[in-house]
Amino acid sequence: MTANTYDLIVLGSGPGGYVAAIRAAQLGQKVAIVERERLGGICLNWGCIPTKALLRTSEIYHYMTHAEAFGLSAGTPAFDLKAVVERSRKVANQLNSGVKGLMKKNKVTVVEGEGRLAAATRVVVTKDGQTTELSAKNVIIATGARAREHPAAKADGKLIWTYRHAMTPEVMPKKLLVIGSGAIGIEFASFYSDMGAKVTVVEMLDRILPVEDAEISAFVEKQLTKQGLTIRTRASVEALEPGSDEVKATIKGADGNTVTETFDRVIVAIGIVPNTENLGLEALGVKMTRGHIDTDPYGRTNVAGLWAIGDVAGAPWLAHKASHEGVVAAEAIAGFKGAHPMDKSNIPGCTYSRPQVASVGLTEEKAKEAGHKVKVGKFPFIGNGKAIALGEPEGFVKTVFDADTGELLGAHMVGAEVTELIQGYVIARQLETTEEDLMHTVFPHPTLSEMMHESVLDAFGRALHY
Repeated sequence: MTANTYDLIVLGSGPGGYVAAIRAAQLGQKVAIVERERLGGICLNWGCIPTKALLRTSEIYHYMTHAEAFGLSAGTPAFDLKAVVERSRKVANQLNSGVKGLMKKNKVTVVEGEGRLAAATRVVVTKDGQTTELSAKNVIIATGARAREHPAAKADGKLIWTYRHAMTPEVMPKKLLVIGSGAIGIEFASFYSDMGAKVTVVEMLDRILPVEDAEISAFVEKQLTKQGLTIRTRASVEALEPGSDEVKATIKGADGNTVTETFDRVIVAIGIVPNTENLGLEALGVKMTRGHIDTDPYGRTNVAGLWAIGDVAGAPWLAHKASHEGVVAAEAIAGFKGAHPMDKSNIPGCTYSRPQVASVGLTEEKAKEAGHKVKVGKFPFIGNGKAIALGEPEGFVKTVFDADTGELLGAHMVGAEVTELIQGYVIARQLETTEEDLMHTVFPHPTLSEMMHESVLDAFGRALHY
């Protein structure tokens, strides 16, 4: 091979791209990865990781303001917004450096610049007006996605924010509007509310967190409302009028009437747009659906030698889904004997708000729609000793089983640390565990995980502690 010839070229170094590059290198492939911004992509630099750093700050601040509930006194809590943001950026930068180290360790060539497909297996990279042509036997497109703009007004970074702007605020808004109530919208709503902002959330659908189980959504709405947030479902923002240091928002309610309110800042969290423009896909005849690249369960497109993974290849738009797709594609490309197709039904979803939300598999409604006769179990946090000791008695665990076979169809949780607990049910589904296996499993005491056991028992009328 010449210097610019590879077994695999990966376009994009997010959690899908860099993981695909590492796995391919482990399997003996000569790999190059092309990145136009920063290694680690949106998730590491502007998404998953820095937002969790911010949410950790707001969690601690919440505990500080409620110290007396734990028999503690902390004076009058305060925060330095600049320091809060700096900590978040330091966390992202640390992990960015870690990805650089991983590329070097695995002998992956990093090519900086913007890549475009000249052919299915040829990539032209442009940086500072200079071009470099790379060729490979296979190319993986892992270019990710970006925030969808609101039709009423374009994000300006000052008054109207996307997630990027919301992570680096120069001032803490006193009154904040969040448009959209998916995981990103609810996480930012939770963060800013805990830091003292008066938050309003507007959602077009009939409930917040619409992909979650209906009971979970209802519980989260109740808790957020109790915390002081205003939740407006079946509503839409018809107009946004930026002023000198405020935004007037015209909001249409479920009854069809409109009201105009003024906010300090607005966060737009209404979904994503795949980064498929200017890649040369159309000229190659790559099949796409609503801008997302169509693939088979291994990541293959309809064009030989061309693969796609992550957000650019469709829902669910989650970092861990992208990483697993990267492994699947790399193994298929290398002819690895253990290569397996992607199974999206076992991908967990997590929302790191207060309270946290986590789920895997089918909701109760979807299970019934699929024709299952179901048995549903639930167990509340208030019935768990560890939850009470933590001062976190609000929440519940819900499990959905096939009544005839005992198959775990889905699991849904809301409350403290459920984003860590959900993996137990993910493993159970991956191993095709039945209710009997879970019932016979010994869970440690005292832990929050005991609620997982009790929820299973409850589905079959055998709960012990509630």
